[in-house]
Amino acid sequence: MSIVIGRRGALGLGAAIATSGFRPASAQTINRTVRAIVGFPAGGSSDVVARLYADKLRGIYAQNIIVEGRVGAAGRIAVEAVKAGEADGSIYLQTPASMLTLQPHVFPREVRYDALTDLIPVSTVCTFPFAIAVPSSHPAKTLAELITWLKAQSGDVPFASPAAGSAPHFLGVMLGKKIGARLTHVPYRGAAPAMLDLVGGRLPVFVGVLGDISPQHGSGARMLAVSSERRNPRYPDLPTFAELGHPEMNKDEWFGALLPANTPANIVNALHAAIVQVARSPDMVAALDRLEYLPTVSASPAAFAERIRQERAEWGPIVRDSGFQPEN
Repeated sequence: MSIVIGRRGALGLGAAIATSGFRPASAQTINRTVRAIVGFPAGGSSDVVARLYADKLRGIYAQNIIVEGRVGAAGRIAVEAVKAGEADGSIYLQTPASMLTLQPHVFPREVRYDALTDLIPVSTVCTFPFAIAVPSSHPAKTLAELITWLKAQSGDVPFASPAAGSAPHFLGVMLGKKIGARLTHVPYRGAAPAMLDLVGGRLPVFVGVLGDISPQHGSGARMLAVSSERRNPRYPDLPTFAELGHPEMNKDEWFGALLPANTPANIVNALHAAIVQVARSPDMVAALDRLEYLPTVSASPAAFAERIRQERAEWGPIVRDSGFQPEN
């Protein structure tokens, strides 16, 4: 179970706790420098969120926390660094979901870790959805109209994602297969160049992180559906895929914190309690809201582990049925 913290911050979390029976453990501080490991470059969303949490976790989980980038291999180097780290609470991983749930299927030869045996899941720290978008000049004003348009095309229709083998890539493939449209994936190196081509009318469809598309929503681009379970509070008129008859495309992304395997339970619980405390603070709610992320904590480390297990199982057949090969 995950608990989403709204803009009401502590009040929103308090109501959720009251109805779920969830009771966080007490946080404790570690009297040494702790390293928060991230697998992506400084300034990117993974690094930014890790620094937001590290700043707030100082004095709650540890006296000092530094964010350390272990960049490379699409985030896998960072996971392996924590896998090999000391199991004393002095190192933890903050990573996107795909490193743990999707990449084991996309890069089975390269992934040399198992999130549930080599690491100990602690909690999610935030969630964020994907969205499908078209240029503002596109005739489709709704997802249903886009589907009709796609089916009417005589040849292959390109759609873009931020990277080959990413969750948006497979969401586009899933939609194409379901509706019987000939969608051809065009991988980009990140969202920025893809959005330039979308806004410029050189691409008809883009699937990516909502926060990467939203600055152009209503001007150069038009979002048609969002992958979250519920409508996004910033865009209440934007329907979810489930509302539109595509519940299989409800695939939120998250950032989560994990410790090395064999870390003692009292340390695991202390980090979980500290994350809950930080996530419910109004400052953190506001900071993540500016990034268009929702503070989201797992009800317990066991609940987070179950979420990873379930999502990893769900991605397996999706990747297999897509026919994706890493060299593509």
